[in-house]
Amino acid sequence: MISRPSRHCTVELQALPARIGQVRRIVSAQLRYWHLDELIDPAALGVTELLTNVHRHAEPDKECTVEIVLMLDRLTVSVRDRDPRLPSLGDADPVSTHGRGLALVEAVSESWGMHARDDGSGKVVWFTLAVPQTTAPARSPFATHGTGRAAPPDRRDPVRPPATPVNIRERAKSGVAG
Repeated sequence: MISRPSRHCTVELQALPARIGQVRRIVSAQLRYWHLDELIDPAALGVTELLTNVHRHAEPDKECTVEIVLMLDRLTVSVRDRDPRLPSLGDADPVSTHGRGLALVEAVSESWGMHARDDGSGKVVWFTLAVPQTTAPARSPFATHGTGRAAPPDRRDPVRPPATPVNIRERAKSGVAG
């Protein structure tokens, strides 16, 4: 089940390898929709690592919920599962192919953490990413020209002379194609 209010997205799933790829694509598409393309790679990597941890370690099942929330200055991605055991950030063997998930989340995020749910029904592991500040806010092209009372700015290219109006009938008589 997917719900997509304007600044919130929740996905419930079984953390199985095929579903992890689907959620990564959903997160990427949602960030594109929010015009946060710069956050796609770190968010996709982080959510992949958290879901992989659920797949490998969560008991009694692999049911989980991914939630992404966009606030003014940060994006929070969280994964909630039914296993109350908290993961640990360990020292991974440099040649090991696993064991680096939380270290990767820590490396790509602004902050991260975890907590057991108050009712004992599982845990939540989350990370945040800073939302890039735009250099100039998007404005309507009519914002500086009032509400239709003023003429829009002259859009002629200063290098190119203005086109000379040609009567279409004259163009047809002279054999010039339009």
